[in-house]
Amino acid sequence: MKRFTVTMIATAVLASGSVYANTFSQLMGVDAPDSAVPSITNSQNPTNPADLQSQSVLSTQSFGSPTAIKVASSMFGEQLFRGAFASTSGSAFNDSYTINPGDNVQLRMWGAYQFSGNLTVDPQGNIFIPNVGPVRIAGVNNGALQRTVEQRVRQVYRANVGIYAALETAQPVKVFVTGFVTQPGYYGGVSADSVLSYLDRAGGVDPKRGSYVDVEIRRNGQVQQHINLYEFLLSGNLKPFSFRDGDVVVVAPRKYTFSVMGEVYNAFDFEFDVERLTVERALKVARLKPGATHISINRRQGTEFRSEYYPIAQAGQVVLQDGDSLSVTSDRFAGTIQVRVSGAHSGEQAVVLPYGATLKQVLEQIKPNQLSQLQHIQLFRQSVIERQKQMLNVSLDKLEEATFSVRSATKEEAGLRAQDAQLIKQFIDKARKTEPKGQVVIAQGDWDGVILEDGDVLNIPEQTSVIMVHGEVIFPNALTWRSGLRASDYIDQVGGYTQSSNKSRLVLIRQNGEAQLVRPSTEVLQGDETMVLPKVQTKHIEVARGLTAVLFQIAIATKTILDL
Repeated sequence: MKRFTVTMIATAVLASGSVYANTFSQLMGVDAPDSAVPSITNSQNPTNPADLQSQSVLSTQSFGSPTAIKVASSMFGEQLFRGAFASTSGSAFNDSYTINPGDNVQLRMWGAYQFSGNLTVDPQGNIFIPNVGPVRIAGVNNGALQRTVEQRVRQVYRANVGIYAALETAQPVKVFVTGFVTQPGYYGGVSADSVLSYLDRAGGVDPKRGSYVDVEIRRNGQVQQHINLYEFLLSGNLKPFSFRDGDVVVVAPRKYTFSVMGEVYNAFDFEFDVERLTVERALKVARLKPGATHISINRRQGTEFRSEYYPIAQAGQVVLQDGDSLSVTSDRFAGTIQVRVSGAHSGEQAVVLPYGATLKQVLEQIKPNQLSQLQHIQLFRQSVIERQKQMLNVSLDKLEEATFSVRSATKEEAGLRAQDAQLIKQFIDKARKTEPKGQVVIAQGDWDGVILEDGDVLNIPEQTSVIMVHGEVIFPNALTWRSGLRASDYIDQVGGYTQSSNKSRLVLIRQNGEAQLVRPSTEVLQGDETMVLPKVQTKHIEVARGLTAVLFQIAIATKTILDL
């Protein structure tokens, strides 16, 4: 029996580009029959324990109040009401729009009889056409307007008269929006506006109290339309409605909720309109990521807190209840790893190895060529990149703190320190943007002790007769290596030091990535890289030490010199 506590962390990531064939109510609105779904509400006597052996129970008497458990605070559907619908008006008409009193119709007749004008639908639902008489169009769909008017005109003018009829503007209306919305009120719009526009003008459904699956439009106390906003979010279904003055949009109180996080595309709180539903139905809406393998459920029942854990294969047997927190995890263990191989070799560019393989096992499969320098093999690792970035940011934070905490004795000194602080701030901003290479220094021959990780990159250096000299030198350049020459000899060949150079801070990077702080008299080996660090000019000792340490750290991690 597994026992654990899962901390639910608030997330709000909505996957785009997918439209479900079934509506939310079809996915979640069917209560699971008791005969098919084992009950898990009784911690002392769970039904079918043989089928649900992963179940575990935590008691608050033993562990105290589970205050670490948090429910995701973002409600699925909350993203609808951010002003996008409130600022739009339904001035364009679709064929299903129902014509109402107050709408304006543009009518043109030509041929044997000519007429052009805008006609308003009167309170009786008619427009009056000269020489023809009243034509009732209230309640007619926009798609049938042309046909309705033409049929009436043909009763008078059977031929030789052309007819064109089209809606011009919708009737201005005011609609009550009430219930569990952010700002109930009486909102203006036009009859063609969608219910989403009126809800958005009212600030949207109250995300802590209102229902997204139970919204009604009422007229004279009678329900005209019931709206489930999840059907619109998930499948784009929203029935058109022609509003009239005095219509009421009512948002009901929230019904039942559960939250989902982890290996899903839709990590939200969700509302459902039945007392219980299976996890399988819930996951159809939350949308599993490919790597998901298990589910855990956190629920409170009175004073007892329960934590339950199941493989996804059992999702159809597990029931969610109001207030449950569902976490989807990926409990996978590495079986094999893949290592990329680049540089001077004649073999494959990728090698698949068992989990826990060492560098020696890779080298046994590599086919070196005549220029391969296996003794200087280079290893680059993503986890090292992340760690180097973290360590650099810590050093930069300390430098920033030391810089801005310096006190000045005089006004003039304060001005000078402010200028220094500004320059150091610019340096820190540049330093945070540098990208470490993530190289692991491998001692020659210590191949059997280096355990590889998935995604590691091995580079086999090529024998070279060129060395690099750069940093604070006059002409940074690549030079031909000659045996016995010292670092100072190569620096002389590139014009010598600049005025801002720190002659006592020479960094020598060997071909295997090993970095050394050396003297100018140090002999340079084939394939080495020589870097001259800049001089730190500041009167504050703590700041100077911090700058020097950061410069050295960047030089090793990125193999570049950052200017002050």
